[in-house]
Amino acid sequence: MGGLLAWVTKAKSAAHRGDGPRAAGIVKLLLDGQQRMTSLYGVVRGRPPRFFDGNVQSFTGLRLHLDTETFAFHQPMKMQGDPLWIDVTGLMREGTAGLGGFVTALSACPDLAPKVVGDYAGRLSRLLDVMDVDLHVEEVTGTVKTLDVVVDIFNKVNSGGTKLSKGDLALAKICAEWPEARDAMKPSSRRGPKPITTSTSTGCCARSIRC
Repeated sequence: MGGLLAWVTKAKSAAHRGDGPRAAGIVKLLLDGQQRMTSLYGVVRGRPPRFFDGNVQSFTGLRLHLDTETFAFHQPMKMQGDPLWIDVTGLMREGTAGLGGFVTALSACPDLAPKVVGDYAGRLSRLLDVMDVDLHVEEVTGTVKTLDVVVDIFNKVNSGGTKLSKGDLALAKICAEWPEARDAMKPSSRRGPKPITTSTSTGCCARSIRC
């Protein structure tokens, strides 16, 4: 899954979601890795995070075929009658406590029983382990780190991806102190002659790293 890049900056009254501790007056803005974290959050919980503006269907109906180890979104005609297609979000929600239920259901099929305990149970466990991966977080710190400096650092690190603009980062910093800023700006952007656009693909939505 790679590492993450975050900008540690001051925020007078930064609000954050999640149960992780935050130093007074400090907020971490996730720069590189937002797409990965957003996707993981959505699949695990079955719904997008609050700040997400894209297609919510991107996080629903993901299935894993335990034999071929193929991921695909739910297709009733294709998957009907095949118990090896596992609801990924359902598994994540149940966690290790519910793993036995999946194993029991698979064991009820005589043709699958020989591979359930060894192969299939192991693959289910490895999928659950995704939630416990310890990611390295590289932090951009220092009072001299202006918007220009941080944007330049991000664009060098993410040279092959979408470029980050000062506007994106400025909006993120505003949202760190005023989480409702994005929603408040939407009506104005629709009315204005030059709508304000924000990129959800650059990783610049303001939020605590531990959302």
